[in-house]
Amino acid sequence: MKVAELLRDAAARLSGEEARHEAEQLLIHVLGVERAWLFAHATDTVDEADRERFELLLQRRVEGHPLAYLVGRRGFWTLDLEVNVATLIPRPETELLVEQALARLPADDMVRVADLGTGSGAVALSIASERPLATVMATDLLGPTLAVAVKNAQAHGLENVWFRRGHWYTALGADRFDMIVSNPPYIAAGDPHLQQGDLRFEPPPALASGADGLDAIREIIGGAHEHLVPGGWLLLEHGWDQGEAIRELLEQAGFAEAQTVQDMEQRDRVTLGRLAV
Repeated sequence: MKVAELLRDAAARLSGEEARHEAEQLLIHVLGVERAWLFAHATDTVDEADRERFELLLQRRVEGHPLAYLVGRRGFWTLDLEVNVATLIPRPETELLVEQALARLPADDMVRVADLGTGSGAVALSIASERPLATVMATDLLGPTLAVAVKNAQAHGLENVWFRRGHWYTALGADRFDMIVSNPPYIAAGDPHLQQGDLRFEPPPALASGADGLDAIREIIGGAHEHLVPGGWLLLEHGWDQGEAIRELLEQAGFAEAQTVQDMEQRDRVTLGRLAV
């Protein structure tokens, strides 16, 4: 079967507006080529071994397995990141967390930033790439997850990122930072969305956090004053209906300038506050 025929048939088996794109990404992964190659070699015959590999991946995608896990990559900010089943899949809306962090991190200062629950390293590495004078500490509870973030940092030559393993602040010891950022688990444990789409395949501990989804966020806010310098910032990604509750938690914990920033779909996405001086 030729390249063009293989892609046409595969796209017909997938659903949604991204069907053709997904078929191309799977074949690019199998053949180890660039997208332009697919068009330049549309009439080339794909050998049997590659067709079989492609068919296995295609069938898994038809069954609902996330494309990012099948190809082992996902783009985020300006970076191409390795991902696997030990990490969450970086999502475009999380780039708002990076934007808000960079807006409060001067480019010419040697600031210190901690990213709690770094996963693939998406947020920490994006900040480190834009603020080369900053020192970024990326933490995660699980070794296999942290190993992916380390590999991504090495792949992009980011030498201003450090890694520690541990549960939230236990990984930081007595260190203090100018900013703490986190995209923690924030979905309510019984939320039906956990059984839908890509979420079915992502690590549950990185998604759900208690009956209202705020257990991890409460813990992070509650311990932040011991790890921020006076005037330091805390930025948290969260669900669309959690902004008000998180602002209240920040204010109760002694944070000023608490505000919620909406994403491109006009949904509450990031809430932040500044520790009183």
